[in-house]
Amino acid sequence: VQLQASGGGLVQAGGSLRLSCAASGRTFSRYNMGWFRQAPGKGREFVAGINSSGGRTAYADSVKDRFTISRDNAKNTVYLQMNSLRPEDTAVYYCAAAPSAWLVLRMSNVYDYWGQGTLVTVSS
Repeated sequence: VQLQASGGGLVQAGGSLRLSCAASGRTFSRYNMGWFRQAPGKGREFVAGINSSGGRTAYADSVKDRFTISRDNAKNTVYLQMNSLRPEDTAVYYCAAAPSAWLVLRMSNVYDYWGQGTLVTVSS
């Protein structure tokens, strides 16, 4: 699976952005999808995940009620709608794909494929 993330940019605190991740190469609907982020000088952390059918989602506590993950299997795309952005959301955001046999969505080591990352900068 090849993943291409897009939609990052510079936004003021309180603003919104929508990230997209387009997949190609294999059957998208057989993969769970996740978003992770890495801030400068920090490790990679889980942000949100969605199972292959879209019926189950998971969020990091830090983004719950502000971010929404969704997918469109007909378009081979997963989205991350980010609202009420904060300066601490500044990071490179990565999308990732994991075989649907995995039940967990939060663990980075179940994801086999990773996109190149898109930078989100939130100014105060």
